[in-house]
Amino acid sequence: MKAMVLHEVGKPLQEEQWPVPEPGPDEVLVRVIACGVCRTDLHVVDGELPDPLLPLIPGHEIIGQVEALGTDVTRWQIGDWVGIPWLGYTCGHCVYCQKGMENLCERAQFTGYTRQGGYAEYTVVHQDYAFALPENCRRPEMAPLLCAGLIGFRSYRMIHPSARRIGLYGFGAAAHILTQIASHQGKEIYAFTRDGDQAGQRFARRMGAYWAGGSSDLPPVRLDAAILFAPVGTLIPQALQAVDKGGQVICGGIHMSDIPSFPYRWLWEERNIQSVANLTREDGEAFFATIQHIPIHTEVSFYPLSQANRALADLKAGHIKGAAVLRMEK
Repeated sequence: MKAMVLHEVGKPLQEEQWPVPEPGPDEVLVRVIACGVCRTDLHVVDGELPDPLLPLIPGHEIIGQVEALGTDVTRWQIGDWVGIPWLGYTCGHCVYCQKGMENLCERAQFTGYTRQGGYAEYTVVHQDYAFALPENCRRPEMAPLLCAGLIGFRSYRMIHPSARRIGLYGFGAAAHILTQIASHQGKEIYAFTRDGDQAGQRFARRMGAYWAGGSSDLPPVRLDAAILFAPVGTLIPQALQAVDKGGQVICGGIHMSDIPSFPYRWLWEERNIQSVANLTREDGEAFFATIQHIPIHTEVSFYPLSQANRALADLKAGHIKGAAVLRMEK
């Protein structure tokens, strides 16, 4: 099979021929139809996340169909459409798994980081860590749902249900999906892009944002909550100034630049800051149950598998509105 492989962090991926993987007893072989290109992939390739499996096939926003079953697989049949996310395995026994916090498992494995991922024509996944895709998600352009969508949804669920005015800092793959969900549920979304990014602000409004402006702007009203998707620590003090008393600032990225010091008065009045780490399988089940009746549109730029390096470079440079997706050739 064709695969794009990382041999050394900080270096470009190499196009190689690898054997089609054999599924273990509890695994399924999946023919990859599409794989999203996520900002976390950049963190892995650039060495900002430590100790990746090497050589590594990145990618964890995978849509595909089951091609073969391991001997102990009971959940899937050949031909099933599945989505494969970042969380690839948890132990089920550590203190975090026992508390229902499997996203913090001490022995977790992650797709495209410590397990082989989806920048390839085939991959394998443990049968319990793939999601059944509803019919409206069985298209290549829906690949970003498997991380951008899921992490956005987990971040959104951390906000108090009564929150109505929600700010989103960094209007890319996650924000443009979440805006559609939240707007469908009657929320007002205030979108913050890079300063001066008029095209990004028009895109946000087109996706359903109530208001759009630059990241250094304050919104016209106090917000009930804000979610940061941009991995920029300086945005945390900015968001704290934008939220009302008791407001929440949710940090949705797996990696972020350092947070500068700020006056305590910006945090006072019971504002709070919350990080998001990975996802749980329950998040995924709830997410796909929620969106199966919502007409989600994903704004994507398609690249062939062999152009994975170009897709990563375009993402890093901020040239992509929405998400980048590698689409396998038929």
